[in-house]
Amino acid sequence: MNIAIIGAGNVGTALAQGWYKAGHLVKFGVRNPESDKTQKALSALPGAEVSTIAEAVQFAEVVVITTPADAVLELIPQLGSLAGKTVIDTTNAIRSKPLPYQTAYEAIKAQTGIESVVKCFNTTGFENMADPVYPDGALDMFMAGSHAPAKAVAKQLALDLGFADCLDFGGDDKVALLEQWALCWINLAIMQGHGRNVGFKLIRR
Repeated sequence: MNIAIIGAGNVGTALAQGWYKAGHLVKFGVRNPESDKTQKALSALPGAEVSTIAEAVQFAEVVVITTPADAVLELIPQLGSLAGKTVIDTTNAIRSKPLPYQTAYEAIKAQTGIESVVKCFNTTGFENMADPVYPDGALDMFMAGSHAPAKAVAKQLALDLGFADCLDFGGDDKVALLEQWALCWINLAIMQGHGRNVGFKLIRR
């Protein structure tokens, strides 16, 4: 797939590295290609390209939003047409919200009018996105949204990163719950001091 990653921080870089290794074509879409953050991302992934946000979206089949949640209202006009594309929202509206919307997911759907949006890659740290395989097996990823084809794309991309599965939390009404799930990881990893090399896996009997 051709994948545009909007933003070049830790999450975007980790996802780009994994997908590039899996054979996908990756392009970063950023406001300032010369920024230290962008150059750091490119140094970690020499095979990636960087362009304006609109150019990256035009190139892509899949658009992955990795900016802060409250930045999406400013970002959306820069995306251009999203017709026929899958949009993956990795953000969490924890510290600040894209008001009047409660989540970036809600803002993206309302402002763009597209349905092919899925919430995914928001429930764990970037270290686990770079390497989800632990001694006892690979972690699980989680997703939410009401567009089945977009979910299928997100699931395949999660598997391509090495996650054991990408479990479905439900439709649009479960997006906020999935962001609360991210808070569980933050609480355990950071607030409770377990460290960032922890993750979630659904165990069945």
